[in-house]
Amino acid sequence: MSPIAMEAPTGRRRGFLPRDFAGAPLPWIMPVILVIGVFYLYPVLDVFRLSLTNATLIGDNPSYTLDSIRNVVNSPQLPDILWATLIFVGGSVVGQQILGLAVAVVVVRGEKRGLFGTTILRTTALVAWVVPGIAGGIIWQMLFSEAPYGALNSILRMMHIPPVAWLSDPAIAPWSALLSNIWRGTAFSMVVMYAALKAVDPSLYEAAEVDGASSTQQLVFITLPQLRAAILVNMILITIMTLNTFDAIITLTGGGPGRATEVISLYVFNIVFRNYDLSGGSVLSVLMLFISLGLAFVYASFLPKEEET
Repeated sequence: MSPIAMEAPTGRRRGFLPRDFAGAPLPWIMPVILVIGVFYLYPVLDVFRLSLTNATLIGDNPSYTLDSIRNVVNSPQLPDILWATLIFVGGSVVGQQILGLAVAVVVVRGEKRGLFGTTILRTTALVAWVVPGIAGGIIWQMLFSEAPYGALNSILRMMHIPPVAWLSDPAIAPWSALLSNIWRGTAFSMVVMYAALKAVDPSLYEAAEVDGASSTQQLVFITLPQLRAAILVNMILITIMTLNTFDAIITLTGGGPGRATEVISLYVFNIVFRNYDLSGGSVLSVLMLFISLGLAFVYASFLPKEEET
């Protein structure tokens, strides 16, 4: 007898997973959705709920009311807080972008030329990023100190220049806090810009050199347009991070003198943990969320579209 050819049944899967389960994406991403929902989405929703109450850290049985929202909106301190936040966040975004791009360009060009010290420069810039905000604030407080051991004022005295009230003058203190935050955040922007610069096609620069383009022209007409997406994404990230920064300020100035350096994140901390006003802090947290989302949407609107790329 001739052997009978047996054909394997079509549409049969090996393994123990049902066909519908294995081919559907939802069951595979469900654990991620659960983790995000429990640890991220639920706290956000709870903050919205608390903003509609009169809850405190020491009170029981809060009731639902809009008084907390009215108190925060009508607070006479809020305009000064928002102005200090605008200076701190806006200056940090501009300063970190410029310095981060400058350091990244220097490192990339140094690597192309095989110069010594590019690795040291990159590592030194990263040191500021890994230093905790509390430690960074203490370091800058020692530098800005108006006592005889203050580093910056000691240098000024050696140059026969009167000392500067870095932290006690309401007109100078916000810029001192801004400088310390730029120092800390430049490393992050440098890493983003460095990665984006390494992805730029070298043939663009070679063609520009053949055409006789100067270094400035290459930067303006090649580097910056190629880094457009990276710059905008970096702006979104550092804006959100700076808006939530308060640890460096609380050790540097404590929000003073007066409220000159009290940004909205520090204001939330003071409202909740010093005034025990949980509902007021929740209202300000919701305000911070809307500010972050609004700025992110504005930045994202300038991102290059798919057809442009």
